[in-house]
Amino acid sequence: MPKQIQAIKGTQDILPPYGDTLRTLENTLLAAAARYGYSEIRTPVFEPTELFSRGMGGSTDVVQKEMYTFEDKGGRSLTLRPEGTAGVVRALLEHGLFNEPMPQKLSYITSCYRYEKPQAGRYREFHQFGVECFGAAGPAVDAELIALAAGIFRTLGLDSLRLELNSIGCPLCRPAYHTALKDYFAARQDELCPTCLERLERNPLRILDCKSPVCSAIAKDAPIGLDYLCGECAEHLDGLKSTLDALELDYTLNPRIVRGLDYYTKTVFEFVTDTIGAQGTVCGGGRYDGLVTELGGNPLPALGFGLGLERLELVLQAGGKEPPLPPPCELYIVPIGDEATGRAAVLCEKLRSEGIHAQFDVVGRSVKAQMKYAGKIGAQYTTVLGADELEAGAVTLRRMADGQTRTVELLNFRL
Repeated sequence: MPKQIQAIKGTQDILPPYGDTLRTLENTLLAAAARYGYSEIRTPVFEPTELFSRGMGGSTDVVQKEMYTFEDKGGRSLTLRPEGTAGVVRALLEHGLFNEPMPQKLSYITSCYRYEKPQAGRYREFHQFGVECFGAAGPAVDAELIALAAGIFRTLGLDSLRLELNSIGCPLCRPAYHTALKDYFAARQDELCPTCLERLERNPLRILDCKSPVCSAIAKDAPIGLDYLCGECAEHLDGLKSTLDALELDYTLNPRIVRGLDYYTKTVFEFVTDTIGAQGTVCGGGRYDGLVTELGGNPLPALGFGLGLERLELVLQAGGKEPPLPPPCELYIVPIGDEATGRAAVLCEKLRSEGIHAQFDVVGRSVKAQMKYAGKIGAQYTTVLGADELEAGAVTLRRMADGQTRTVELLNFRL
């Protein structure tokens, strides 16, 4: 017998019934975004490698170590998308969405790919819900974006998440902060991990995000970026905090939030939890005003966030919460005999056309086995359809929850 082929490490099969539950959760997320004016966008699973190396920054771990890059038959370097934002910006520029009325608000559910060590809630193929907003520069839209994420967690019944907020400045004020960080970490460079030694020259801000216990301990006393903000960035942060206060959204200033990608400016934020271990960030985002220019467009303010669905599932499980469940089977018809099976097929099709979730036996099981199956799939109502029912032109409809019954005519069948 040939050797059985298994899924690649770091990937997972999404099996029933979780596939239906996941789709319902995705629809809930997209519907929440739609209430804020976001429309769905879909981009290709692979893009030119240059899109990510330019957009995400050559100093990031994602570009240096984690991307799935390959050469196609035409000799072009392509990469499976490691995140959603760069592809959305590429589409915005390629199709001229920047000429449409602003702001442009876009949302997506997408699969992403990174070669990193698999762990709980983190896979090499993972799924992300994201929103991107273009053309709005003021802090009010930052607050609205955060309110969207907070509203999603509130809808899902998650009260263990806390909002952490920071500003990482802009190209005008960040160089002075980088210099201060370089001076601080250079004095202790013999203690830094090899990765942070490279970051010291390329982007010392990233050292603040290192997971090494030694580097983390050193970073605790590093200069704080909030002390280096220019007047515009400080005013933007004050405006954001004021609006969040008006919205009664609690937050904590965390100057150590830097994000892992180079395109962020000013506002950065995370929703974090302590219920799923050390890797507690569920949602992260912020402002990236320079990315559109970096990818070939005219200056255009932009911001967004990404929410990992696998991580969200862990938080739901840890909190004892159920994600939104798909609609159950409303009616299960138990046919007896070939004629009844044919009539059941016609009746189910009619009900489905009216928006009712109806099923009937297609395996040829006994009545007892059919009723057992109806219970397993959570059917709300069942009815037996046999020769007697066909002759009478009526069936007995049974509500599974309490056994209550009523007679329904076949010609005018209604639940």
